[in-house]
Amino acid sequence: MEVRPPSATAAVSPSPAPWPVNDRADGAEAAGSEIKPPIGGFASDAERWEWLIENLGEAFCRKLGIFRVPEDLVLSVVIPCYNERKTIHEILRRVREVPIRKEIIVVDDCSKDGTRDILRELAERDLDLKVVFHERNQGKGAALRTGFRVATGQVIIVQDADLEYDPAEFPRLIQPIVEDLADVVYGSRFIGETHRVLYFWHSLANKFLTLLSNCFTNLNLTDMEVCYKVFRREVIQAIDLKSDRFGFEPEVTAKVARFHFPPRDGEPGRKCRIYELPVSYHGRTYAEGKHIGIKDGFQALWCIVKYRFFD
Repeated sequence: MEVRPPSATAAVSPSPAPWPVNDRADGAEAAGSEIKPPIGGFASDAERWEWLIENLGEAFCRKLGIFRVPEDLVLSVVIPCYNERKTIHEILRRVREVPIRKEIIVVDDCSKDGTRDILRELAERDLDLKVVFHERNQGKGAALRTGFRVATGQVIIVQDADLEYDPAEFPRLIQPIVEDLADVVYGSRFIGETHRVLYFWHSLANKFLTLLSNCFTNLNLTDMEVCYKVFRREVIQAIDLKSDRFGFEPEVTAKVARFHFPPRDGEPGRKCRIYELPVSYHGRTYAEGKHIGIKDGFQALWCIVKYRFFD
């Protein structure tokens, strides 16, 4: 396994400036005052967020997913990658646009279409990028294990290398963890956001697998197979993951459901807190490069049973 680390002087992308908050409960500056954006617009999303919180108020902005992010928080974005030459540049661009301090980790699972050459070039040029190369194809689960192992941020999110999921939703997804409401957050393609209309049988299979998983874990998730999963680092790095392919989804769900934090600082141990939020989904067809197939569905079925009773 070949690892291309980022420069020692730039492990993460630049942090946005602290975001002030208007103290007025109604979010207005003064009675009858007119709120105007700065002349010339905003230089960055971080500046736009700062202006919105200052003028609209913290409570209102929180409902929109605009909130204070601690200056020392680092989000590790783990991107498993296999034969994504057409999309790798664009997904990295979109991840970098998110106004949160980030550590970007790409794990190439022995791509054969030229993706590896692109990533080698990017790793030498881009100081915020950490690239790990698998010398043989092992599957998404194996790539994620590698990425989780080298991640150093307090919060870790899974991002596919295709363009099916939008990194612009990172802030909303990490919000329950930042506000100490959750330890793990799942996205869901089935509870209200925009999604591309595609395969009926895929949708039915996803819902069936989620239902079966819920029966064994006693959770009430709506989309166990979703890509977007967010973890406190101490949770995901404490779980012993074994699935190499798409069995990762039911395995991590089963193990998160029974995860307990040990007693600490005089406080008793507790179960992992899990939240779910709607996410948009721009699915691909098989002609456009979709990888998952019927074999992976049967493997997920077996993993739901296996990781409930035998591991």
